[in-house]
Amino acid sequence: MCVGGFACAQDSPRFATEVVSFQPGPGAGHGHDLLPDVVLGPPHGAGPFAGSLHVLSLGIGGSITLSTGDLSILDGPGPDFIIFENAFYAGDTKSFVFAELAGVELSADGEEWVAYPCNFKSVNTDDWYGCAGWRPVLPLQEGVLTTLDPETVGGDPFDLADLGLSEARFIRITDLSGEGASPIAGFDLDAVGLINWQ
Repeated sequence: MCVGGFACAQDSPRFATEVVSFQPGPGAGHGHDLLPDVVLGPPHGAGPFAGSLHVLSLGIGGSITLSTGDLSILDGPGPDFIIFENAFYAGDTKSFVFAELAGVELSADGEEWVAYPCNFKSVNTDDWYGCAGWRPVLPLQEGVLTTLDPETVGGDPFDLADLGLSEARFIRITDLSGEGASPIAGFDLDAVGLINWQ
């Protein structure tokens, strides 16, 4: 751990450690047999033009709550944690992203929750900041997990400062896509990584 409690380059990155609850929605099923490990640990990105299959499909309106265990996500410089889904650019072009969005809420104690604003109904990806599930997860290169840099690993970064929080230990992710075929409907969670933590 670095000065101030923030992760730094020589520290191994940390990830969510526990599934606190899971309420699958209609059309869920994929990855359920691999719980809880399928959503714990590092992501399994397949690159910008392919979605990973090592995910948990939440189903339409499904929700999952994860804990960071003994660690806390801290509000540090820049983004503080990353949520990894299996979004990808369709048709070998970055002009269209296949995304299944989710809302994200944080809590320090698992009782009181604060939600990120998520304009999931917009067709403009510039409006999706605050939503999870719209930035592809990049393949992990050797040594890349010495630190979690969204530019290197992809995924959707979040900053606690946007919610006025100094720390959090619980992350709740709820599907907002409203569609999908069984057993892969809804948001497909790969992992949650901590950038600033203690």
